[in-house]
Amino acid sequence: MQSHRIAELLQPFLSTPLAESQLRYISTYIDILLRWNARMNLTAVRQPEEIVTRHFGESLFAARHLFPQPEVRDASGEPRPPKPSAAFEPTGDAHTTSIIDVGSGAGFPGLPIKIWAPHTHLTLIESSQKKATFLREVSRALTLTNVNVFAGRSEDFPGMGDIVTSRAVERFQESLPVAARLVVPTGRLALLIGRTQMNSVRHLAPAFHWSEPVPIPLSEARILIIGQHPSHQASS
Repeated sequence: MQSHRIAELLQPFLSTPLAESQLRYISTYIDILLRWNARMNLTAVRQPEEIVTRHFGESLFAARHLFPQPEVRDASGEPRPPKPSAAFEPTGDAHTTSIIDVGSGAGFPGLPIKIWAPHTHLTLIESSQKKATFLREVSRALTLTNVNVFAGRSEDFPGMGDIVTSRAVERFQESLPVAARLVVPTGRLALLIGRTQMNSVRHLAPAFHWSEPVPIPLSEARILIIGQHPSHQASS
């Protein structure tokens, strides 16, 4: 798909346009996704333009809320490292924001967030070995650095992250408490879910301080909700 068309489709989801290199990443990503999806079920969405709006649009919408100030760009328009947010700098030391995407599947929202904020460290957790192989291929094809694919269950992942994301995972009632346990004391948990799951969120992760849900553009049923780890308030 042409970069200019991707940019047009993403306009409702973004406050600032993507750089040309980021649009090329998305175009390449779509090509690989369509090729793999012909052999295995990565996504039920098969039309390229719908993939842009449903998957990339929703994921980048989360990215702009998690990283609301766009990264500084150099003279060529390419992203440069942003000044880290105080939320991720409790000691004032240099720190790369770590993101964990739980139940990553075809890579959403983790990989688009990485494209938006390339100077983060991303871990994609995916229990399906075939999907994990796909995630590794996409990461290599896009030449993304600091991307780790954990081919196993979230319960078995040994680390924690500044930001933990989850979107449309199966067994939501079981997976959300696991995702919450992966958030560091100064971190956030970002969920892309249906409105009907709102009550479950507050019940399954009651210790988090939850933001007001934000409607996702072009969707009547989908929302973004971000929870802050309770220890964040004490450290700020």
